[in-house]
Amino acid sequence: MPHSLTVRNKSVNVKMKLEFHPVTKERWPDFESLFESKGSPHNCWCTAWRYVEKKGAKPGKNEKKTSIKTSISNNIPIGIMAYSNNEPIAWCSIAPRETYRSLGGEVSKKNVWSLVCFFIKRAFRNNGISKLLLTEAIKYAKENGAEFIEAYPVEPDSPSYRFMGFIHTFEKANFKFIKKAGARRNVMLLELN
Repeated sequence: MPHSLTVRNKSVNVKMKLEFHPVTKERWPDFESLFESKGSPHNCWCTAWRYVEKKGAKPGKNEKKTSIKTSISNNIPIGIMAYSNNEPIAWCSIAPRETYRSLGGEVSKKNVWSLVCFFIKRAFRNNGISKLLLTEAIKYAKENGAEFIEAYPVEPDSPSYRFMGFIHTFEKANFKFIKKAGARRNVMLLELN
């Protein structure tokens, strides 16, 4: 079910209504369009932490795209998109933790969904959309039976992994710090009631 919110787009100073939808087979063309847009993560296809079948030592762009499309075709949850005027403008990767490679999280917890990535088209950035995506991602995971959500954000000055979000955003959403995962990422956990 779509969720509608209104935010002010500072770059054009107009209000826009956002709708959020899970990525499904029917929405593949929208997902493909978003990931092939200028400035998008089209080189990784949000597979940095996902399992990808590869022919060589390292999967290529087409293998990554095929892998994520196969997951979608097999009804494996991969995340949600935000739309403005029926155009996909943003993405949040959230899915059952077992659909990802090891992220260094809290392995004692069961029924955990992992939130690993945000992407917002440049024209729509700095409008609070990442916070809205986070709120909607939490709802989506909860509606699909998640008991916990694990995230792996970094400090705002981190030179890498910035696509995973920033600690303060997750703290405001009541995620609790659990431990470090590598030098930059922080494992944070939200228990859903």
